[in-house]
Amino acid sequence: MHLSRYGIAVLVLFLASHAIASPRPVIIDTDPGTDDSIAILLALRSPELAVRALTVVPGNVTAARGLDNARRLVSLARRCDVRVAAGATRPLVGTLVTGEAWHGKNGLGDVELPPPVCPVDKAWGPDLIIEAVHAAPHEITLITLGPLTNIALAVEKDPTIVPLVKDIFVMGGSLSGGNITSAAEFNIHVDPEAAQIVFNAGWRVTMVGLDVCHKTLLTRERLHSLAAAQGAVGRFVYAVGEFLLHGAEQRGANGSAMYDPLTVGVAIDPTLVETALMHIDVETAGEFTRGETVANRHGTKQIPEMLSSPDGSRYAYLGKTETVAPNSAVAVEVHAERFLDLLLARLRDP
Repeated sequence: MHLSRYGIAVLVLFLASHAIASPRPVIIDTDPGTDDSIAILLALRSPELAVRALTVVPGNVTAARGLDNARRLVSLARRCDVRVAAGATRPLVGTLVTGEAWHGKNGLGDVELPPPVCPVDKAWGPDLIIEAVHAAPHEITLITLGPLTNIALAVEKDPTIVPLVKDIFVMGGSLSGGNITSAAEFNIHVDPEAAQIVFNAGWRVTMVGLDVCHKTLLTRERLHSLAAAQGAVGRFVYAVGEFLLHGAEQRGANGSAMYDPLTVGVAIDPTLVETALMHIDVETAGEFTRGETVANRHGTKQIPEMLSSPDGSRYAYLGKTETVAPNSAVAVEVHAERFLDLLLARLRDP
């Protein structure tokens, strides 16, 4: 068969329009609790993502419990090809605070999964991240679903990974108040020092915070679509959803926010959220605001100047400003219904 130039051009356009994009290689850093487990299973069920590893950090649960949960989840999904590595056992500073009140005694909504068959990787979590980034420069995306301790440790040990990471999606922070204190979101509150390191490492963070997550409510009507699930993954997600909804209803809500699943969703499809560029710093010293994500929305800051005074103690703002470069693309709006459609479609049995 002979094709004209026009025919060849049409064929090329057809093949290009039907080409399957290569999946995005990702490492998920996680403190496997209830919504983390749903997020991990969403990632494992999504052809847009190639999950290379789970690195475990303490937060929702202890490091030991989180490691066991991570192994049980990849075993449930029959994905022993995914490396599961232990990381930090405590925050950089202070005492670990965990969240069993929202995640159950075992972190998985007290839903019992079979004993894990997938092994623990020999690498330490931060070292695994460093190794993977150097092995595939400009290809690895980091998705963080818990406190940022492991990522901070990796950056402190080897800052050269920062320009080599393709993207970093962080579930954490808020522009409008917290969920564990009046100022702080839980993941940032657990290790503010680590969060300050990560936000200011030199890459651009995509911050998926409470402002958008609170709009992604898993309701009973939504959960009902998984009620007839026949496979192990669907049954597990349905049981965890029941646990989450029971807790939400006791607090007077009509749905449970899908914090970590939304962050994975944004890695799958960035158009699920609208973002604004800002500079984010993390409060590490405030008595009432420790763990708060402080946003500079304007890109400048005022610089006080010293004025002549007898004791040299007076400064004044005289209009001198300094430019502040954005370090984050902060999610400010979300297409919640489209995200929930994606989430539940992926978690139904294929």
